Amino acid sequence: MKKNLFFHLCVLVAALGMVCAAGAASQEEAKIFAEKAAAFAKANGKEKAVAEFNNPGGQFVKGDLYIFANDLNGTCLANGASPQLAGKNLLGLRDSANKLFFKEMTDVAAAKGGGWVEYSWTNPATKKVQAKITWIKKVEGADYYVGCGVYK
Repeated sequence: MKKNLFFHLCVLVAALGMVCAAGAASQEEAKIFAEKAAAFAKANGKEKAVAEFNNPGGQFVKGDLYIFANDLNGTCLANGASPQLAGKNLLGLRDSANKLFFKEMTDVAAAKGGGWVEYSWTNPATKKVQAKITWIKKVEGADYYVGCGVYK
């Protein structure tokens, strides 16, 4: 009886571990999501894209992935997880290590058109400061960029 119970408990723990691991998005998924958002913005224009990115029930919020958009002056245009950030300038925002990470994102978008930016931020699921990496992609022909990140 004890062996049977132990076996079932082990199976349950393994299954829960797989479910938890499957729930976290990968860096590649974040990059693909941001690239999709940049293409949507280019095809549909800034106004429609910003509205869609700010929609928590829209196509650019999936599980723990969401799109945000900032202009090249550092003003948040959209944030699928926190639409209330729209209109706020984020260039002076620092992470827990005092890094001006939104300034770095803006610089990466302006200089390179896209790339990865690493910083520390509070994970809403764990309520702990964790390392995060975000893919930034400037919208072609526009004065803003989109981003999508994952906790490491």
